[in-house]
Amino acid sequence: MSERDYVPVWPVPESTRLLPGTAIEIVRPRVLGQVPKHALFDFDGTLSLVREGWMEIMVPLLVGHLMEVARPDETPASIERLVRVFVTELTGKQTIYQMMRLAEEIKLRGGKPADPLDYKAEYHDCLMQRIASRREGLAKKVVPREQMLVAGSLELLAALRDLGTAIYVASGTDEQYVLEEAHLLGVDEYAPGRIYGAQADFASFSKEMVIQRILKENKVDGEALIAFGDGYVEIADCKAVGGLAVAVASDEAERSGRCDAWKRERLIGAGADIVIPDYRETPALLDYIWKSAKGKASA
Repeated sequence: MSERDYVPVWPVPESTRLLPGTAIEIVRPRVLGQVPKHALFDFDGTLSLVREGWMEIMVPLLVGHLMEVARPDETPASIERLVRVFVTELTGKQTIYQMMRLAEEIKLRGGKPADPLDYKAEYHDCLMQRIASRREGLAKKVVPREQMLVAGSLELLAALRDLGTAIYVASGTDEQYVLEEAHLLGVDEYAPGRIYGAQADFASFSKEMVIQRILKENKVDGEALIAFGDGYVEIADCKAVGGLAVAVASDEAERSGRCDAWKRERLIGAGADIVIPDYRETPALLDYIWKSAKGKASA
C-alpha cells in the first residue's frame, strides 16, 4: 500500500477561533460520539526534535546528484528550487519516496540512477553525522530529554495514558532508529509495543496501515481515534476514517511556541480539526476534546 500524495482537499476556513487565553486554534469544531480511545502520533517534528534540520542535509545532497546530469539551461539555483519543491511536497511520507523522485529526475535527464535505497543510505549516513552528538548526549544524559522534544510531549503522553487512551507512534523514519530514539526520549514507555517505522520493503508499511490495524484489532470505528502530527499523511489518513486530527505546526528550530505558518496551512488543507504549536497547553486541549465528546464544547 503506497502512501498518499499531498492534495489540499479541505479548504482553509475564512475564520477560525482560538480557545480563550491559548494558542489552540479550532479550525473545524467537532462533536464526537465518544472520547478518543486510541491516539496516533507521528514522531519526528511531532514528538522528537532529534532530527531537526534534516532538510538542510537532504536538499544539498540531492542537488549534488542532479547537478551531475543537469541540462545546459539548468543552474545550481534552479536545481535547488526543483529539489526543495519535491522534497517539501513529499515531506510526511517515508524517506524512500524522496529518493525515488530523485531517481526519476536523474532518468529524465538521461542519467542512470542508482537504486533509491542507495541514495537513502547515503542521506541517512550524512544525517546521522549531524545528529550523532544529540543521540550521544541523550544516551549519556548530558542533554535533557526536554531539549529534544516538542514542548510538553511527555506531559501530554502521560495525560492521555491517565485518561485510558492507548498511544501509538508511526514514523516514516526507519523503525530501528525510531525505536532507539523513542527510548532515548522516554516516549517508548507510553507506547509499549506500539511504535512503528519504515521498513526496507517500503510497501509493507504506511500510516494508513497502522490506523487500519488499530481499528481492526480493537474493533472500533474511526471516531475512537485521535491523531497528532506535523505531516499531512497522518492528518489525512485520520480524517479519512472519521477521526479527530490535531495538527502540530511545530517550530522545530526555535521552539518558539508559535505555529509554523507553512505547516499550519498545509495541515489545515489536509483536514486538521485543531492546530497547536506544541503541547504547552495540554490541560486546555484535552478539556476541550473530552467536553466535545460529551457534546458540551462550544462551537
